[in-house]
Amino acid sequence: MSLFLIKRLLTFVLTLLAASVVIFAVLDVLPGNVAEVMLGESATPESLKALSAKLGLDRPPTERYAAWMRGLAHGDMGNSQSYDSPVADLVKERALVTVPLAVMAMALTTVIALALGLYAASRHNRLGDVSVMVASQVGIALPNFWFGILLSLVFAVQLRWFSAGGFPGWEDSVLDALKALVLPAVALAAVQAAILARITRSAVLDVLREDFVRTARAKGLSRRQVLWGHVLRNAFVPVLTVMGLQFANLLTGTVIIERVFSLPGLGRLVFEAIANRDLIVVRNVVMLFAGAVILINFVVDVLYAVVDPRLRRHA
Repeated sequence: MSLFLIKRLLTFVLTLLAASVVIFAVLDVLPGNVAEVMLGESATPESLKALSAKLGLDRPPTERYAAWMRGLAHGDMGNSQSYDSPVADLVKERALVTVPLAVMAMALTTVIALALGLYAASRHNRLGDVSVMVASQVGIALPNFWFGILLSLVFAVQLRWFSAGGFPGWEDSVLDALKALVLPAVALAAVQAAILARITRSAVLDVLREDFVRTARAKGLSRRQVLWGHVLRNAFVPVLTVMGLQFANLLTGTVIIERVFSLPGLGRLVFEAIANRDLIVVRNVVMLFAGAVILINFVVDVLYAVVDPRLRRHA
């Protein structure tokens, strides 16, 4: 197990370094003056020179990259030009919206998908199975931003159960803050739950054909006990793979939903930073997203070994 973890940890570190090199190269090294991009075509030579010196563009790329890495290691992401504040403070503030939103959406996705996938597999080729497959196909075809607008029209405008947008903050009322995230979380979870339900159904059907399932039933276990106690665990490896990809997608793909519901999250921060040509914010937030995706994949790899110990021996 220790060798397995060392290999995965080494892969995690190397992938993280490779991602940082690509992000730095795209935003800092490729042809074009970063200062000109940030200040626009109407910038004076004096302002360009001052910003270039402030950003360290007069130094070699390797030196700038090393300085960026040292700053990230110490939690220093530099200062935003458009917000005139430390990028780390902006990220902390916006992450308090994006991370709970992604976690809530992933929780909804998991509960709905596992329940529907098991239900469909246990009723293979019957009405329940067909109904779940049709519903999941519709869910996959739904654009989440359109579904978010529809949810807002029904539950915020007509029924007035939720607010149409905005975020009250965690300081005043945790309940109100969670309530503001319900509709965006449902909009995000709809498509992901539809995909995961189909994957769960296929994985469970494959396991149901195994000999140990018939043995468990012959011992007198009920169908529910076999499904939840034996089948689901053995079918969980492919399901876990998709869940890891989905959580990373939910964490990094909130730009449109945060715009639809006017949520001050990381996705909206990146959108605003691009519009304001604040490349310092863009570089650091993109690196944060990349690191989150790589970290999630690392956690999924470790969970593989927990769910299926055979993978440790072959890793």
